[in-house]
Amino acid sequence: MDDVEFLPRAVYLRRADALVLADLHVGRGESSSLRLPVGERRDLVERLDALLAATGPARTVFAGDVLHRFGTASARSRETVEALRGCCDDAGSTPVFVRGNHDTALESVSDDVREHYVACDDPRTVVCHGHEEPSVDADRYVIGHDHPAIEIEGQRRPCALDAPDAYRGADVLMLPAFSRLAPGVEINAARAADLLSPLVDDLDSARPVVYDEGREVALTFPPLESFRRML
Repeated sequence: MDDVEFLPRAVYLRRADALVLADLHVGRGESSSLRLPVGERRDLVERLDALLAATGPARTVFAGDVLHRFGTASARSRETVEALRGCCDDAGSTPVFVRGNHDTALESVSDDVREHYVACDDPRTVVCHGHEEPSVDADRYVIGHDHPAIEIEGQRRPCALDAPDAYRGADVLMLPAFSRLAPGVEINAARAADLLSPLVDDLDSARPVVYDEGREVALTFPPLESFRRML
């Protein structure tokens, strides 16, 4: 993981020169009573802009569940995705859309939707959503889907999960939801069977990584097997 830079709800893969974020769930704000003070689109765009400015990636990979609603994408959701694409274009970063289980209408928003994206070959890194077993082999999979979060001192924080040898000998890096409207699945006492993704069959060896936005630093904790006793 020496080529991975952990960021707020995202990662930058240095060897791939790619920014990766998952689970934007565009449209969740309009389909529920949940609201952000600044509005969903503005929140997503401003945070993506900040990440693009910080990393200057050649590509920005949206790792599934770009949309929230099944079936159709509302006009507002389409406009939000176009605004996100515009952020990438303005930053000189090629957007790559990977399908998630919620993305049944993503083709109506983007004409280039992939089932997975091979980010680099050394190590062979495949970005997929993680809701189903991948169709390609890799040394490392970067996924989303489960929205991991961890409660520390009474506060729930989004976290990434660095899980070595989690899927058929390959490492798995599970990202938190980029959407701040997704509450997250608490992993403090969770076991692999509690996750929806079939790519993680052992949580005990997974290391939570929490980005402290106040200090602007990523904090990597011990594997959950030992870390649980400290919580």
